[in-house]
Amino acid sequence: MIFRVPTSGLIAVGFLALCATPLATTVPGLAVLYVIPVALAAWVIRSRTVVDANRLVPRRLLGATTLAWTEIASLKLPKRGWVTAVRADGGEVPLPGVRLRHLPMLAALSGGRLDDPTAERPAAE
Repeated sequence: MIFRVPTSGLIAVGFLALCATPLATTVPGLAVLYVIPVALAAWVIRSRTVVDANRLVPRRLLGATTLAWTEIASLKLPKRGWVTAVRADGGEVPLPGVRLRHLPMLAALSGGRLDDPTAERPAAE
């Protein structure tokens, strides 16, 4: 399963490039302003989290981290933004594209290593 940063963000990046055009084309040397939208577009296209039964691979603009399911102690669940994997050694790794609504899929892909916090719990007697 691949969790991606929404590609609809490329619309905003295109708008940013369009807004930079008058300044970048009239002032010599300011064509370098186009580096910002190009870098943002590359980030949107490249950032993702690939999950399978054995591991998670969060990819960033530059580089990737491979995490075996056994290396993950827990997940940090934000109110907004991406879920973060907490390693057994205490380090944190953001999972690009993984949001709270994806937790049931993530729990299913983990093969029982992670609990689904959205699942119904049986009532205690």
